[in-house]
Formats: sequence, structure tokens, C-alpha cells
Amino acid sequence: MIADRIKDLRIQHNLTQAELAKKLNITRSSVNAWEMGISTPSTAYLIELAQLFHVSTDYLLGLSATSTLDISSLNEEEINIVYSLIEYFRSKK
Repeated sequence: MIADRIKDLRIQHNLTQAELAKKLNITRSSVNAWEMGISTPSTAYLIELAQLFHVSTDYLLGLSATSTLDISSLNEEEINIVYSLIEYFRSKK
């Protein structure tokens, strides 16, 4: 589960394994091992990944199916636009 979440988030953020590794100051093979399920990130890297991708560690670990979106830096008008978009997409299901 965590392997898929890391890979999906990396792709959603248009990062290569090498680019993600550079941001975390680790090797590309470490990222590859995480994505292949050969190894798992340490607690420290889980926290870094969660902060980098703006998701919870519970989401990364598969304990929560809900990802979050940090809107704290948006103004009220921008927040309303985001909520409108969410409602629009929900109505299309």
C-alpha cells in the first residue's frame, strides 16, 4: 500500500525518482526500493514525504483513504473557488 501511495504521489507531482531522491537527500535506488515494496521509509522519511506531498502520514501508510489539501495559505475567495470545484467534481460522479 505505501509503495503505491509514494509512487502515485510522486507521479502526481511530476517528479522522477531521482528528483524525489534529491529533495529527500537520499539515493534514487532508495526511492525505487520504496516504490517496489522492497523496503519502507523510516519514520523520519514518512514525515518528510507527508510534508512534501501535503498528505497525512496515515494516508501514506494506508490507514486513511482520504488525502488532505492544505488551504491555509489561500485567501477566502480562493478557498471558495476550491470548495466550488470540489462540489462540481462530486456532482459529476
